[in-house]
Parts: sequence; structure tokens; C-alpha cells
Amino acid sequence: MLHGPKPTQRKARALRAEMSLPEVLLWQALQARPGGHKFRRQHPAGPYVLDFFCAPRQLAIEIDSESHNRAERPEPDAARDAWLTAKDVKVGFVAAADVLRELDAVVAHIVNLADSRTPLHRPLAGPPPLTGEDL
Repeated sequence: MLHGPKPTQRKARALRAEMSLPEVLLWQALQARPGGHKFRRQHPAGPYVLDFFCAPRQLAIEIDSESHNRAERPEPDAARDAWLTAKDVKVGFVAAADVLRELDAVVAHIVNLADSRTPLHRPLAGPPPLTGEDL
């Protein structure tokens, strides 16, 4: 599981209080656990804060707004993505404009991404064998 250092946790708390309209709308939809997937919002992960994170599926969802297209953002975003990839976390990107226009389609896309990832913990196939039973 990913955890962030204390300063990252404080930043995540602050970001939860300052969510943009697309983040708020998507969070309201993700709180319903679409497809049975539980998401966290503004989740600290190492030195980064992820917009949304589904821990069992190791899936991060980032909302790309106009600020991500500015000159100073691509390098930090690439560093974050490389760090997450090394931790076996898939990053899915959603345009803020798409959240505002097509929320249902965005949620369906996120559910498909989550469904495509193997869960960290698989349910047992049945009870464990009794003592002395051969497998």
C-alpha cells in the first residue's frame, strides 16, 4: 500500500478542502462505489497526492485540468507517473472538461480501468484443506 510522509498527508488534507468542481462531481459519483470499487480522494502516495486512488486495484485517477498543460507541469507529472509505475500503480487520466460534460461516461471508463486490473487480494477458492488432507 502507498503511504505519504507527514507533509504529504497534511497537503492531502488541505487539497480535500479545496477540490475543484470536476473533482467534487467525480468524488460524488465515486462515493457510490461504482462497479463495487472503493476510491479514496486526495490520497497521499510517497511524495505525491493522487486525485483518486483505488487501493485494491492499484489504480490512480488523475483529473487533468488546464494547469497540467502549462510549461512547468509536464516534468513533475512525468516524475509522478514514473514513480507510481515503479510501484505497479496504473494511472488513468480524465479531462476535467469530460467530467463536466460526460460524468456517466467518465465513471464507466474508470470502472473499466479498475475491472482490468487484477486485485491485490483474491478471494480464497474455498476453505483450507483439513490436516492430513492431500491437495
